[in-house]
Amino acid sequence: MRQFATAILGLLLVFSVVGAMPAAATSTQSAQECSFPLTVTDATGTEITLEERPERVTTTNPSAAQTMWEIGGREQVVGLTQFASYLEGADSRTNVSAGFGVGVEKVVGTDPDLVIAPNASAGDVQGLRDAGLTVYHLPASTSVEDIRQKTTTIGRLTGNCAGAAEANAWMTQNVDAVRDTTAGIEDRKTVVYPLGSGYVAANGTFIDTMLSVAGADNVAARNHSGYPQLSDEVLLQLDPEVLVVTERTAGLVDEEPYASTTAGETNATVRLRVRDLNQPAPRSVVNTVHNATRQLYPERYDEDSYVPRSAVESETTTEQTATLSDGEPTTEPATTTTGGNGPGFTAVSALVGALAAALLASRRQ
Repeated sequence: MRQFATAILGLLLVFSVVGAMPAAATSTQSAQECSFPLTVTDATGTEITLEERPERVTTTNPSAAQTMWEIGGREQVVGLTQFASYLEGADSRTNVSAGFGVGVEKVVGTDPDLVIAPNASAGDVQGLRDAGLTVYHLPASTSVEDIRQKTTTIGRLTGNCAGAAEANAWMTQNVDAVRDTTAGIEDRKTVVYPLGSGYVAANGTFIDTMLSVAGADNVAARNHSGYPQLSDEVLLQLDPEVLVVTERTAGLVDEEPYASTTAGETNATVRLRVRDLNQPAPRSVVNTVHNATRQLYPERYDEDSYVPRSAVESETTTEQTATLSDGEPTTEPATTTTGGNGPGFTAVSALVGALAAALLASRRQ
C-alpha cells in the first residue's frame, strides 16, 4: 500500500515545481538582448550555449509547457508531458512521459534544439544530457517573484522575451488587484490544503504563497514547512475554518480528522483546480488568486478586479505580438465555498486522493 501511495503522489505532484531564472536576467529585455547566440548557466551549474533561437523545444514538466503557451512559444514546443494535455493543441505534440518522469528515448525522438527541465524533472536531467541533448534545468519556484523570473528565463531561452514580459505584466497586475482586495482583512479565514494521508501544504510552498495573496491564513504554515505529514491530533488542533480542496480531494471534508474540524462541521470548502495549484506559471497564478479570493470573501471580491490579457496587450508597445494560449485567458467559474454538498469521490477516486500525498513529503524534504 505504501508503494501504491508513493506512485500516486508521484503522478499528482510532478506538476508542482518549475524554476527561477538567473539573477542577471530581467523582465524588460530589449529585442537586442533577446538575440542569439546565447550562453547561460543553469541550476546545476552547467553552462549551455544556444547558437540560434531554438525552433524545437521539449518540456519535461507541465508548468514549463504552460509557460511556453503563455509567452507565445507554443509553436516551438514539439514534446511535453501527459499533465500538459489540457493545453490547446497539446494533442499534436509528442507525449514524452514515462513512469514518474520522462522517457529519454521519447525526448530524443522529438529532435529538440532545447529541453526545458524544471525542478520536478531533476532526476531526468543527466540521462537526457548523456543522450547528447541540450538541457536547461530550472530550480524550484515558491513565490510570485520566482514565477516572474522563471517566465523571463524561458522567454530568453526561446527568443520570446516580449511575450514573457507581457505574461508577467498580466500576472502581476492581477496579483496586485487581488492583494488590494485582501489587504484590509484583519480576521483572515484559517485554511488547510490537505493532500491526503495527513499531508498538507505548509510554509515555503507555491501553494501557501497563493493562499496568502488570496487573504487566507494557512494554519499549517505557522509551524511547518514544505509538505509535512501531520497527525490527526495536530490537524484537529489546527482546526481550520475552511478546507482548500480540488477535484481530487473534495471528499476529504467528510473524512476524519477533517470532518471534526470547524471546516468539516460547517462543510466550508474552497474548491480550486489541481493543475492551477500544482503548476507554478502565469495562468495558474491568476486563476488561483482570483478563484480563491472569490470564494473566501464573496462580499469583498469584485469581478471587475480581474485584468484580462487583452487589456495588458493594449498597453504593451512592441513590434512583436505574443501568440496567446487559447484566446483571452479567463479564470474558471466560481464554485461553492460554504454549505451544500461538494462532489464526492468514487471508491477508487477516494483511495487515489487519500494516497496522493504520500510521495510529496519524501521528495520535498
